[in-house]
Amino acid sequence: MAWAATVLTLYPEMFPGPLGHALAGRALADKIWSLETINIRNYAIDKHGSVDDTPAGGGPGMVMRVDVLARAIDAVELRGRPLWVLTPRGERLTQAMVGEAAAHPGLMLLCGRFEGFDERLFQARQAREVSAGDFVLSGGEAAAQLILDAVVRLLPGVVGAAASLAEESFSKGLLEYPQYTRPQVFEGLQIPEILNSGNHKKIDEWRRAEAERATQDRRPDLWAKHLAGRQKK
Repeated sequence: MAWAATVLTLYPEMFPGPLGHALAGRALADKIWSLETINIRNYAIDKHGSVDDTPAGGGPGMVMRVDVLARAIDAVELRGRPLWVLTPRGERLTQAMVGEAAAHPGLMLLCGRFEGFDERLFQARQAREVSAGDFVLSGGEAAAQLILDAVVRLLPGVVGAAASLAEESFSKGLLEYPQYTRPQVFEGLQIPEILNSGNHKKIDEWRRAEAERATQDRRPDLWAKHLAGRQKK
């Protein structure tokens, strides 16, 4: 059975968007995964199709209504799939979370707009608040596309050289080592000699050292976690 994604959004026309191209698009065409969009506005309660209202207590902007969102969520069968609500205040997405999502039968993603969600949504429905990063978007649709792209490429049969997934950034808690290809020399810059040596043991050692150096220099937070994990072994 195909891995099944359902996106609840006010803008279903934004999908599949980039997910209809390249790896994700080919996998969609090959039915490795499926994509369903649900228009939240279809579950509005009044004749005007209202999905938001003014914040309780006053303040700028509008807040998405919990009753409308609950109706949209309840109209979709979860079938063992987790529900992720996309919000900047959620836990920051990691490769480990992406791997967890890929291991489920699929994923439901709720895209926010305006000032966000009525807080009672998270009490009334089991949902995981997830953020694509420490920045704010105009809506959750771009974040949903980013998440689905990351998950789909982990599904069996999507990436041709599956072994390459194990060498990517974050797969082992480190950033990926530098990559090179032809030409041998570009504007006076040469490919590191070790990579042309044919000594695979030495190459692996060099790549490991470069991955550790890059992680230590660029992501001290990941490096600290890596060191803590090493100490536990």
